[in-house]
Amino acid sequence: MVDEEIIKEEMEERQEPELKEQVISIRRVTKVVKGGKNLSFSALVAVGDGQGRVGIGKGKAREVPMAIAKAAEEAKKNLIKIPLKGTTIPHFVKGGHDAGAVILRPASKGTGVIAGGAVRIIMELAGIKDILTKSLRSNNPISVARATMDALQKLKWPEKVAKIRNIPEDKLWS
Repeated sequence: MVDEEIIKEEMEERQEPELKEQVISIRRVTKVVKGGKNLSFSALVAVGDGQGRVGIGKGKAREVPMAIAKAAEEAKKNLIKIPLKGTTIPHFVKGGHDAGAVILRPASKGTGVIAGGAVRIIMELAGIKDILTKSLRSNNPISVARATMDALQKLKWPEKVAKIRNIPEDKLWS
C-alpha cells in the first residue's frame, strides 16, 4: 500500500507541463441538402505546453463547444517537439501548405513575437518568446497554421547538425 502511494507521488512529479489550448478560428459552415441547409461549426485549435511542444487540430460539430473539444483532441494527437535555442528558434526556416507560406526568423532576446493571427498563437503556445515571422500569399487561418507547423517541423536540432558536420555547436549557423 505504501509503495503504491510513493509510485503515485513520483508519477505526479514527473508529469509533463499542462497543455494550454487556444482557438485560432471558428467558422459557420452549411451543407445544402434536399430539405434545406444543415448548419454546423468548424473550429481550428492549437495546443502547446510552452516548452517546445505544439500541435494543431480541426474539429466540426453542430455546436461550437463540441467542435472546439474535437479540435483540441485532434491537436493533442498531432503534437510535435521543436528545438528551441533559448527563447527563439535555432535558424531561419520557410514552411508552406496549399496557398499559405510562412517565414520564421530567429530574433535576439527582447524582440518579442512579431507575428499575427494563427502564427502568433502557435508561437506563444510553443514557448517561443522572440521571433520574426512573415505570412505570405494566403491569409486563410487553416493554411497559415498548417504552413507554420510545416516550418516548425523543418527545424533542425543544433546538436544533431553539429555532430553530422563534425563542428562545435557554437560555430554552427554563425
